[in-house]
Parts: sequence; C-alpha cells; structure tokens
Amino acid sequence: MIIRVRAIPNAKHSEVMGRVGSVVRVRVAAPAVDGKANEELIEFLAEFFGVKPRDVAILQGEKGKEKTVEIEGRPEHELEEIMDAIP
Repeated sequence: MIIRVRAIPNAKHSEVMGRVGSVVRVRVAAPAVDGKANEELIEFLAEFFGVKPRDVAILQGEKGKEKTVEIEGRPEHELEEIMDAIP
C-alpha cells in the first residue's frame, strides 16, 4: 500500500494527527536533522500498521515534509482498514 504522509518533526511524542484528504498527518518525536525524523517516522508507522520497520519505505520526499511511503507486510485489505480508521 502506498500512502502520502505529512511529517511534523520535533513533537513531544509520535502520533497520527488525522487525515486531510488522502494525506496522513503524523507528528514525529525527532528533529529533522541527519534523517532522524525519517527513522522515527518509519519506526512509528511500522508499529502503527503492525508491520516490521523493514516493510516501511519512504519512496519520495526524504528531505521534505510531504512524503510518499510504501507499507508492506500485511494484506492490502487489512492496511486499508487501518487507514479507514484514521479520522
């Protein structure tokens, strides 16, 4: 499954804030320095979707706030159910 994510770094803790259209807004508890926010985002999304971190990959936007992320490791319909539960 491929999703679009807007990452907001330097948060107190990582959390999904919600969706704006097809973009998932995620607060990330790491600074946007030396890829730390991307690493935290991958770890957080893996936990959120119930997959291993190696099953989450940033396809585009490594240096920006808007990212295209691929999530694997579970059947597509299960990942869609999780996405649909995000307000």
